[in-house]
Amino acid sequence: MEWLPVLRWLHIIGACVLLGTGAGIAFFMMMAHRSGDARFIAQTARIVIAADFLFTASAVVVQPITGVLLAVMIGWRLTEGWLLASILLYLITGAFWLPVVWIQQRLRALAQVAADRGEVLPAAYHKLYRVWFAFGFPAFISVLGIVWLMTNRPVFNLWG
Repeated sequence: MEWLPVLRWLHIIGACVLLGTGAGIAFFMMMAHRSGDARFIAQTARIVIAADFLFTASAVVVQPITGVLLAVMIGWRLTEGWLLASILLYLITGAFWLPVVWIQQRLRALAQVAADRGEVLPAAYHKLYRVWFAFGFPAFISVLGIVWLMTNRPVFNLWG
């Protein structure tokens, strides 16, 4: 069996999952937040967290494995400019995504407490939401950059 097409397919599917799940999670969390309904926010966050663990975390594991295997099989050096830039952007994405996973859990908990008590969302929720929102931009832009690098493979040297 020829493994290269399978690895390439898995790598592309992983990139689609990262991009699509990231966009979907952001959309649903923003729409729930805009509602101001603590119970709806808590329920949406519960689903978002499950999707993050099921889809995003799976793709986060698959991407570096399939990427390194593809590079080795094709004969690319991991220090090639586009590949090294992709790896750096992947690390940047992770640096922003990992805190977001924790923030989503806190947002869910704060919204659930407010809903259970019949109270408005606390200031801590709004502060964390702003951080969650801000962290989404560099993570999402980094994933877009990775997809661009992956599909175009420009020739350049990161070190000058």
